Amino acid sequence: MTLRNATNRQIVLRKRATALPTSDLFEPTVGGVPTPGEGEVLVHNIYVSIDTGMKGWISTATNYASVETGAVMNSFGVGEVVESRLPGIAPGDFVFGHTGWQEFGIARPAQAGFRKVDPVRGPLSTALGALGHIGVTAYFGLLDIGQPRAGETVLVSTAAGAVGSAVGQIAKIKGCRTVGIAGGPAKTALCREAFGYDAAVDYKNAADLGAALRAACPDGVDVFYDNVGGRILDTVIGLMRVGGRIVVCGTAGTESWNPPPTGMRLERAMLVNRLRMQGFIVFDYKDRNNEALEELYRWYAEGRLVYREDIGDGLEQAPYKLAGLYRGENTGRALVRVRPDPTARG
Repeated sequence: MTLRNATNRQIVLRKRATALPTSDLFEPTVGGVPTPGEGEVLVHNIYVSIDTGMKGWISTATNYASVETGAVMNSFGVGEVVESRLPGIAPGDFVFGHTGWQEFGIARPAQAGFRKVDPVRGPLSTALGALGHIGVTAYFGLLDIGQPRAGETVLVSTAAGAVGSAVGQIAKIKGCRTVGIAGGPAKTALCREAFGYDAAVDYKNAADLGAALRAACPDGVDVFYDNVGGRILDTVIGLMRVGGRIVVCGTAGTESWNPPPTGMRLERAMLVNRLRMQGFIVFDYKDRNNEALEELYRWYAEGRLVYREDIGDGLEQAPYKLAGLYRGENTGRALVRVRPDPTARG
């Protein structure tokens, strides 16, 4: 394709978030098509991601990653290479990278997770989900940090979500009993029926969340994979067994960290039950990505790893899909389809 005089549709951050993200924090604009430098590729995006971590990226509070106001919103993307100055990558190849909420973006190997994607091994969209950094997040968070053993009980918050659903399935593959926490009867049913959870608790409608979790985890919790924090963590901490492990993957349950919220004190439970609580960022595992991806692709091919997607059509939908993510409106991995997928089957 010719890019001479082409325009680049983009979504930029207009102002920073002080609470949960809303669509008015962003605005659409039109920029130029960037030119790749040495060792870079120009990608024509097909799908871009909507991630729970974005709340932290655009918050006024300190975070591990940040997007400046006036800049294109950062995101992961998968698309077709239209120009390459990177050996081993040619126009027509498909790649995953940090391309942003825009039609055309630059990707480079220095970005965590950058890789060539083979649409024969799985749909392109899954490179942003179960067969990409989402699956890798579940894999290393559970297996490296949680260290589950066969027969143990693994409890997962946002269990019907992209990361949570993968965590539950990997835990089952490893021989664990799995219990999910999700919001609403449709999502708890999805946990049990699609993702194989042994039990699921509806945190939105439980009259007593602690009692409901105790009934679902009668022997206590060995590993808690937490994507939300807040009051759910406050409740679960009292259910942890001696030697339990808490994996801190996200804090979506807290609207704002500026000023820091107050809540329960965890140190007594940590001491008495000799618990270990550890946070992690998937980017720390960039040198081991292939280890996880090969396992994920194998489980997918064997039918042991399934996924759901919630895809909005058109780049302009990205801010609305992000706001809806924090309202619990998504019914699978939240993505935006920037343009038609040339590899889609059927």
